[in-house]
Amino acid sequence: MDNAVEGVAGGGTAYGWSDGGLHGTNPLKGSIDPLEVPTADLVHVWCMPSTANVGPQEIPRHLEPVNLLAARNERESVQIAIRPKVSWSSSGNAGIVQIQCTDLSSTSGDRLLVGQSIMFRRVVSILGVPDALVPLDHPVSQISLIPGETTAVWVSIDVPSAQPPGQYEGEFIISAVKAESESRSQCLNRGEKHRLYTELRNCLDTVEPIEGKPLDEVVERVKSATTSLRKVLLSTFSEFFSDNGPVDMMDEDAISNLSVRVKLNLTVWDFILPATPSLPAVFGISDTVIEDRFGVEHGSDEWYEALEQHFKWLLQYKISPYFCRWGDSMRVLTYTCPWPAGHPKSDEYLSDPRLAAYAVPYNQAVSGNDAAKDYLQKEVEILRTKSHWKKAYFYLWDEPLNLEQYDSVRNMASEIHAYAPDARVLTTYYCGPSDAPLAPTPFEAFVKVPKFLRPHTQIYCTSEWVLGNREDLVKDIVSELQPESGEEWWTYVCMGPSDPHPNWHLGMRGTQHRAVMWRVWKEGGTGFLYWGANCYEKATVPSAEIRFRRGLPPGDGVLFYPGEAFSSSSQPVASLRLERILSGLQDIEYLKLYASRYGRDEGIALLEKTGVYLGPERYTLEHMPIDVMRGEIFNTCRPMHE
Repeated sequence: MDNAVEGVAGGGTAYGWSDGGLHGTNPLKGSIDPLEVPTADLVHVWCMPSTANVGPQEIPRHLEPVNLLAARNERESVQIAIRPKVSWSSSGNAGIVQIQCTDLSSTSGDRLLVGQSIMFRRVVSILGVPDALVPLDHPVSQISLIPGETTAVWVSIDVPSAQPPGQYEGEFIISAVKAESESRSQCLNRGEKHRLYTELRNCLDTVEPIEGKPLDEVVERVKSATTSLRKVLLSTFSEFFSDNGPVDMMDEDAISNLSVRVKLNLTVWDFILPATPSLPAVFGISDTVIEDRFGVEHGSDEWYEALEQHFKWLLQYKISPYFCRWGDSMRVLTYTCPWPAGHPKSDEYLSDPRLAAYAVPYNQAVSGNDAAKDYLQKEVEILRTKSHWKKAYFYLWDEPLNLEQYDSVRNMASEIHAYAPDARVLTTYYCGPSDAPLAPTPFEAFVKVPKFLRPHTQIYCTSEWVLGNREDLVKDIVSELQPESGEEWWTYVCMGPSDPHPNWHLGMRGTQHRAVMWRVWKEGGTGFLYWGANCYEKATVPSAEIRFRRGLPPGDGVLFYPGEAFSSSSQPVASLRLERILSGLQDIEYLKLYASRYGRDEGIALLEKTGVYLGPERYTLEHMPIDVMRGEIFNTCRPMHE
């Protein structure tokens, strides 16, 4: 490892942009009323692409409209950066800005709705590096700014599969507000709160005992409660109502005259990303981390609920999750569905079209009465009758190192293949067995592993770290495989490779995170594995601070965070790195479309010609080439009738 957090030592976290910031004196002095001063005089606002790491020291740039291109069933993201020029708050912060977004509308009247298709989240630093994406309220939210620091808001647009293609336009509106503009309900004194409580309680008491009462009495009670409620609303919240109904937190005129408006333009084109990802990306979720942190007992109802929440949440990232727990010497129990194959939930999980591959457990995920051997045979017999069986694989051992471990893989695989000759066994490895030299050099031994493990493994999953920057070695690996017998080549990253190679460590460049999938596509892998998405240090309360595991590069094994560590929400909080993984998986669909028209060699040529990705040490540090490549695919592959 180089630095403790890679890529952060120099402090410059926005790669690919000049440091020519916006300077100049600001004449505003003394007490400032943000309702009388244009917001642009109080804050810098500018936009950054999704591959930029926008840290607190990010230098302001000129504000330009945002132009995005997206297929249907795709997520595209952009960042809006805000930095105070002056302070207008009497408290320790610089001031509060209100942010809101309009729906995106097309000329033909189609819309992408805020809160459904458009989502904004605040970028929060982890170990000083921008990484966690904490949800903000929709459609209006308030953010407190810190003097001399840049705050970033991550804006995501999800285009539904059925969305009509076309040009969509909308605005992101930033308005400086007074701290006092928080609603009065937060500032009620004790007496007012008690009055409000009593009146609302009386309304409830009036309405609650109506079950089984005659209809005329029910009507009377509801009328009485309605009158009381209206009185409470008008007496307590009158400032929020006008003749035209409720208004936003700010006066509409103030918004139109004083706010900073960021124009959002989105081209939705007539290509639908497949519901089932073309490349299976299987990511581990530690069930023991969930059990410890959320205090759920293995096999309890709460345990099943917690696993289901994580499973469903990760599917939106085009990832095929598997749950895992580690045994002795890197033996691993992996399963995508915690329920047995005969349970109705099993079909619901495994036939979900967004799931590209699923892990079948070698032993029971939750112990029952069946003997383990019978269990495996019964599971496989049920699953083989299902149309989703083609997605199944067994992942039994992580990185076997010696003959004993390799023999364990063979024995387990033999048992599985006795019940299901067509079962796929996946083995991850970065070396041959240390006590059985397969070849004169370690790399040649690595290449010979398929010969050594055949026919006990069908998916040979190799570490990208072993390859270094020598892409030519890929041919050696692939030439050893027998695709005609159903053998596949997948890859993985974990601790290695390190900077400058593509990986998902904290502090790496945004394009470096996205390049992991460019590399997979260029090298011709047919699947990808990642060992852990929630493998932070053990904690026993959901809201505990997140600590990365000692001995691993920061961020390794952690792609999302528990929501409780940031707010009262129990929804997982995505990392910037997870969003960039999604972008990389979407890029693969674009490249696959291009290759289906013009051939794989032309797809690789486009990746290289645009400067997006040439090799593990030669890929773009800037965002522009990505847009150029996507634009080229859009222009050459779009249907003629557009």
